[in-house]
Amino acid sequence: RDHISSKAREAFLAGRSRPLEFRVQQLKSLQRMITDRQGEIATALKQDISRVIFNHTVVHYLAVSKLAQWAAPRHVERNLLTISDQAYIQPEPLGVVLIIGAWNYPWALTLQPLVGAIAAGNAAVLKPSELSEYSASLLKALLPRYLDQELYPVVCGGVSETQELLRQRFDHVFYTGNSTVGKLVMEAAARHLTPVTLELGGKSPCYIDKDVDLRVACRRITWGKFVNCGQTCIAPDYILCEPSIQNRVVEGIRQTLLEFYGPDPKSSPDYGRIINQRHFNRVMTLLEGYTATVGGQSDASQRYIAPTVVKDVPPQARLMQEEIFGPLLPIVTVSDIDDAIHFLNEREKPLALYVFSSNKKVIKRMLAETTSGGVTVNDVIMHYTLNSLPFGGVGQSGTGRYHGKHTFDQFSHHRACLVKSLGMEEVNVVRYPPQNRQKARRVRLAMRTPLVDFSRKTYIWAVAATVFAFGLLVTLTAILLIAGGFNCTCWRLWQIWR
Repeated sequence: RDHISSKAREAFLAGRSRPLEFRVQQLKSLQRMITDRQGEIATALKQDISRVIFNHTVVHYLAVSKLAQWAAPRHVERNLLTISDQAYIQPEPLGVVLIIGAWNYPWALTLQPLVGAIAAGNAAVLKPSELSEYSASLLKALLPRYLDQELYPVVCGGVSETQELLRQRFDHVFYTGNSTVGKLVMEAAARHLTPVTLELGGKSPCYIDKDVDLRVACRRITWGKFVNCGQTCIAPDYILCEPSIQNRVVEGIRQTLLEFYGPDPKSSPDYGRIINQRHFNRVMTLLEGYTATVGGQSDASQRYIAPTVVKDVPPQARLMQEEIFGPLLPIVTVSDIDDAIHFLNEREKPLALYVFSSNKKVIKRMLAETTSGGVTVNDVIMHYTLNSLPFGGVGQSGTGRYHGKHTFDQFSHHRACLVKSLGMEEVNVVRYPPQNRQKARRVRLAMRTPLVDFSRKTYIWAVAATVFAFGLLVTLTAILLIAGGFNCTCWRLWQIWR
């Protein structure tokens, strides 16, 4: 596997991944792979997670249509000391990056970072999760048929293969998964001072205010919690609400489950299964000692756990100590919004926070007095779908961000560039020795001078403003001359001359 990353680095250093035309061609080929192989991808997903969940437009059109704009130099403001120079930020590729995918959405969570890596001009080694083995094998078979084999290799395997990759030097590591492994990834990367993006998880809370449409709130929460059998990093992990509405929340979720999955979710084609036996046992252990208010049924032979709601869960319960990552939804009661905010701030910063309220003051307080990677008000998960918003965690829920242009930026080095002129040397005299107070004062004055933006857009606006001002001056002058009788005087002179 060392030779795989070495070949990728050789290909990168040869400059093959840098031309914009090449990047666009590779992105289009990736989208073609997804379109051509939809059936095979769907079959692999069905075998891995017992449900087909795949975004066929994972190669977002922005990555192709706006790539030239993203990769262009970004001119910045200058001061008097650099007034005749070029100053700009140039996005450039980091080099060879490692992308470690996740099993719960094995295609989207592996290919979305790859899109950004390609768009930014990097080489990328992909390590799909071994838990979604059918998707991993298919990705390894398909990708070389559509993309450059040396620049974008796929490495399959388990823990030992991942550890071997992490011992090698990469220019960036992008990992999606749990915080325990995230710490190991960060520790391994630190040996090479390699920067990392960690898309982790945690317990994403969902606060329901008493003054809200509970029917709508329960429908949206139920969808977000139980899609993919609760195995979504930003699924609502638990509910916070006042005791007065707890039973109504339970009943609202019960009715929604009946609507979504029927009386027997086990037979519903829209309800998935736990990824493997180990995770099945882990989730069932979390439920020990509690009586399910809704659901609670399970079948180990199919790794099936029914959509389950548990109410009156104490904050110190095991259910509240670790990310559930399964179809269990505990409800914790709080006395009011102050109690809810205090509860949230006592715990680790979550990847997502959900707030359901019709009260603008409640929403404003939740946004102002809490912290999370992202937040959605009056819905769940949907902030993830907006490519203009950065997606990522904070603190224990992750570091770094991606989606849309944010992925391009994450995989780019923003190089500060100043190209000076060899002329106007007299301006530089003030910074050369011997120094004196007068020179120092001039330097300070030049550095304090308001920054001047000489970008092309500013230049065009300046010319337009000058032309407009000159025209306005001519017009006003003519009006004043006419008002002063100039017109009459000219007419009399004309008559005399004739």
